[in-house]
Amino acid sequence: MIDFERKSVLITGVGREGQLGEAVAAAFAARGARIIALDRTLANVEQRAATLRSAGADAHAFAADLSDEAQISAAARDIAAVAGSRIDALVCLAGGFAASGPVRDSDVEVWQTQWKRNAVTAYLSTRAFLPMLRAANGSIVYVASAAILPGANVANVSGYAAAKGAVVTLMRAVAAEERGIVRANAVAPISIQTTANLDALGAEARYVTREAVADAIVFLSSDDARGVTGSVLALE
Repeated sequence: MIDFERKSVLITGVGREGQLGEAVAAAFAARGARIIALDRTLANVEQRAATLRSAGADAHAFAADLSDEAQISAAARDIAAVAGSRIDALVCLAGGFAASGPVRDSDVEVWQTQWKRNAVTAYLSTRAFLPMLRAANGSIVYVASAAILPGANVANVSGYAAAKGAVVTLMRAVAAEERGIVRANAVAPISIQTTANLDALGAEARYVTREAVADAIVFLSSDDARGVTGSVLALE
């Protein structure tokens, strides 16, 4: 089993029950990591951290609007005090999905919200925590989408697909700029079998499980993948 004993893992977007963040945090905790969970709503993220602690994990909860530079900078200062100014892995899960409609009459507000929730949160999280990652020669894993893969059908979801494409570009920039110091990679899953997706898409849709995505993220964050950077791992 991949070992994260004595390592700190910061995961954004660990809020609601039944979502990907819950599974990713549990996967890292099972491998001995200290979990630093960061989400917009303190009550939600504290509940996830409490569940991990009840299972014996070292878990800490912090809250910030990840699209607000001032809030995330303040959270970074608080997290540095807990993590000893170093983080071994950052997992950028915060985001969301909504269809924006055909480009010709697309919903401008949806486009802007998709950019804010997916691209801006990933950028500001990366910018805020890079100093702590550099101190640990750590790694970043971003969550993109199968919508960014060649040949994907992006009709009616251009806002979401464009935002996730920006996340991949951010990943590649970090991989190039921080080569030899911080690794950066991304996973690109099809629809993930979360509570929200099951409610929205139904049980008959094609999914990848939360656990499969979590295992891929754990691998890319680990020393077993120390030579891997700038890569996108498709998950089906």
